[in-house]
Order: sequence, then structure tokens, then C-alpha cells
Amino acid sequence: MRSYDYIIVGSGLAGLYTAYRASAYGKVALLTKSNIRESNSYFAQGGIAAVTGEDDAPLFHFQDTITAGRGLCDYPAVHVLVNEGPVRIQELINDGMHFDTENGELALGLEGGHHQKRILHAGGDATGRMITNFVIDKVEHCPSVEVFDNHAVIALLQDEHGCYGVRCWDFNENREEVFTGHNVLLTSGGTSAIYKRTTNPHTTIGDGLALTFEAGCEIADMEFIQFHPSAIYTPSGEAYLVSEAVRGEGAHLLNQQGERFMVGKHELAELAPRDIVAQSIFLQMKQNDQDYVYLSLKHLDPEKIKKRFPNIFEKCAELGIDMTDRIPVAPAAHYTVGGVRTDLNGRTNIPHLYVCGELASSGIMGANRLASNSLIECLVYGKRAVEDSVRNKREAPVPEITPRFHLDARKLDAYLQLKTEVADIMTREAGIIRNKSGLQEGLNRLEALKAKENFEANEYYSLVSKNLLTVAELIIRSALFREESRGGHFRSDYPNPEDAFVCHIIQQKEKEIRTLPVQLKMTGSVRLESKI
Repeated sequence: MRSYDYIIVGSGLAGLYTAYRASAYGKVALLTKSNIRESNSYFAQGGIAAVTGEDDAPLFHFQDTITAGRGLCDYPAVHVLVNEGPVRIQELINDGMHFDTENGELALGLEGGHHQKRILHAGGDATGRMITNFVIDKVEHCPSVEVFDNHAVIALLQDEHGCYGVRCWDFNENREEVFTGHNVLLTSGGTSAIYKRTTNPHTTIGDGLALTFEAGCEIADMEFIQFHPSAIYTPSGEAYLVSEAVRGEGAHLLNQQGERFMVGKHELAELAPRDIVAQSIFLQMKQNDQDYVYLSLKHLDPEKIKKRFPNIFEKCAELGIDMTDRIPVAPAAHYTVGGVRTDLNGRTNIPHLYVCGELASSGIMGANRLASNSLIECLVYGKRAVEDSVRNKREAPVPEITPRFHLDARKLDAYLQLKTEVADIMTREAGIIRNKSGLQEGLNRLEALKAKENFEANEYYSLVSKNLLTVAELIIRSALFREESRGGHFRSDYPNPEDAFVCHIIQQKEKEIRTLPVQLKMTGSVRLESKI
């Protein structure tokens, strides 16, 4: 057993930032299943949304967020995000983070769903890498933070007093290790890699969701999977992200006939919220029986494009694509909008267990995440969780725990085969456009897989196989329950939004699926009229 004040699971921006903040209050163990430079945050291209411009205000950011969220955003959560976001950005700048500037001012970009330029970026299209590396450097210079890579969490430890640690598999030593702490913060990301075509690292398969569900957490709004509209199409099936900021710079979406099909679909055309753009591309592909559409930049300044998006330009060149002409693109699973339900301080319904980042359902995203709100959520809610935990230290003694898991390498192939089958089910039956018969077929196939799998108690690959099936079921059951179309959930058999579904859908182990009302009233006294 290893004992710490804080156990932080996940090494995206939420995990790194909470580790950095928590280091001021105690000894921190930061666990990551791969390495600290393998995360959605690290590969994020677009930027981070916060009010810094003179012609912008938190009120405008608030309005854009709730509009994109299609009526399901909790107002108090968005209120916190837009008012505290600029403060967190200023703190980063004061600590030495360099965002791109233009004429001595912060260079601000525009992305889908935003009506003001408020997207800060760094290194052009390398914002995720730049900001993540910046916080990694801070963490690596904190003597009170210890990083454990190749440590996959396999169970949460809890008793009548709440959560007190985790079991994990150490792939470096090929053995189970137990970590205990006064508070546990899970920041292990989303689930998009359970789909065939995804912009996420292959490790993003929802481990944290399965673990928290098994532990008894409330899981909210899992039907809302955001498909990024513009990922490079490749015959191999690999998807490479093309930032929404490319459309923000004026790129056009064209069908196979060379027509701009987003004009007339939405007032913002190519900059409409992601759900609308992804659905429109999907329908164009289906209508023309094609695997992709085109993102055209041929009318834009090529030198400006190369300078603004150096990494995307390089990736395109590597694939034999001229970015300054046109890029074949198709939607890919990108972001898990739902997750573990938390309060405004990242608390779950299990004492001493906090969740932040993409894994959390804090009420900000509603039915559809507004572009570039994810990185700022990591900062705002990561800090709130740490500050809350200082007042919430576990006083009860930690029980003595002995390891019980083992790993049978012979089961790896069966797990990989299952992962392929689950990806096929999710892509076919729970993708961009769904219906009852397809979702029910998907659920039946998942249940058949579960029945035929040979799960072994306390064995690593058996556990992660069950986790895959659990996460897939959470998505499909929630999608079946929501008999309407809204945001990142489109049902062809229920194509319109319904007032009866202005609610959060909650799933909890061994309980009936239920709903909770959306919080549509403001709390607190922070003014929204002007920027901080």
C-alpha cells in the first residue's frame, strides 16, 4: 500500500492541473494508464475559450454555451465557468504560460457556436500540447507530486465513510498496487475510442465511467456523444483531427458536387454548433454514397494557413493532401458530453470522490459541448475541486488492503476482438443518427457478447472487457430512453426536440433509470454584464 493525501487518476489537463494545485496542500500521487503526454488535452488543436477581449463579456460566453447546450445546461455551472475562466487564464499567464499574440494583444480565434472571438491558442494549432506541457513542467518541479505512468486503475476503494483509494495494475512491474488517500480525484477522460472512427487516443475507452458506475456513482446524459465534424478521412480508417478553428478562419464545407451545403442550414453556416455540422455532413455522405466531403481552403491565403495551422498542414502533407486546396473529411467520435454527475465543486455522490474534466457531467455542456469549453472546464473545476477537498479531508482511518488481481496475457486477444465488435456495434447502432430498432439491436448484441464471454474473477482483461460492455450499455440505454432529438443525440424516429425531455437522464447501478430537472435558475451574485 502507498499512502498519499491526494490520489489523482488521469494525466490530461484536468489531472495535471489538479495535481499542480493539490501539491500546495499535501502529498500527491498522479496515476496514468499510459504516459503524461497521451491524452485528449495534449492533442487538442483549437484552443481554450475564455473572455479576455474588450468587446466580449461573460454574459455573451454564457449565452453561446447554453445555446449550444440545447436547453440542458445547468445555469449555475455555466455561470461559474464563464466568470471564473478569465481568472484561471490570467493565473496561467502570470505563471509564465505564453498564448499567441498579435500586435501585442492576445490573438483570439472564432469557433463553431461562438458569436465573439474568444478562443485563445498557443503554437497556432498546438494549444493542447503547449498548455499541457506547461502544466507538466510545473508538476515535474513539484517535489510533493509523484507520477506513476503505465498504472491502470481497476477499482475504487470505499467504505461507509466514502472513497479512500484505488487498486491499479502496474504494467511496469506487472503487478497490482494499492494507493490510498484522503481524497481521490478521477480525471480519466471520456469514451470515444469505443467507436470505430475517433479522434481520441486508443486508450480513451471509458474506464473511469465503468469504475464509478460499479462504485455506485450517478451517471448522467450518456446518450450525448459529440462527433467532431471535420476529421481527415483516410482509407485505413484512422482519423486525424482538423480543428474547428480552420472553419473559423473561413474554410468551406463542400459536397462531392463542389456545393457549400451548410449555407441555409444555419445562420452560422460552417460555424454552426458541432451537432448540426456533423449531422449535415453525415447526410451528405449518405445521400451521395460517399465516405467523405471536402473542407476547402483554396480561397484563403495559403501562407496564413501554413502559419496558423502548422501541425495540421504537416499531417496533411504526410498523408499526401494539400491543405491549402481541400481536405477530405468525415465526422469522428470526439467528446463524451455526459459522464459522472458532480456538483459545482466536483463532488460526486460518494464522499471524498471527486471527478473533473471530460469524465464529469458538471452541467456545463448540456446536450452539446460548445467548442473549446473543455479545456477551460478543466482549469475552473479542477481548482474548485482541490479547494473544496481541503475542507473535506477524510478523518476515518484507512483499512488495510491486500492485492487480489492478476493478469492473464492469454486473454489479450479475446479482449481486442471484443473491442472491435463493440466498436462495430456502437458505430452502426449508436452513431450520429440513431433509431429505436437499431439501438435495441445494439443492446441485444451487447447482451449476447456479455453472455458468451468467459470472464474470470479479479483478472485484468476480464475486467476491462466488462468495462467496455458497461460503457456501451450506458450509452445505448440512455439513447433508447430519450425519445427525441437534441444536440449530440439524433433519433430519426423522433426527429424533433420535446419539452418532456428537458431533463438529465440518470443511471445508477441496480436502480431504475430516472430523470432530474435541469437547473435553469441562476445562483450567486457574480455579475455577467462585464468581463473580469
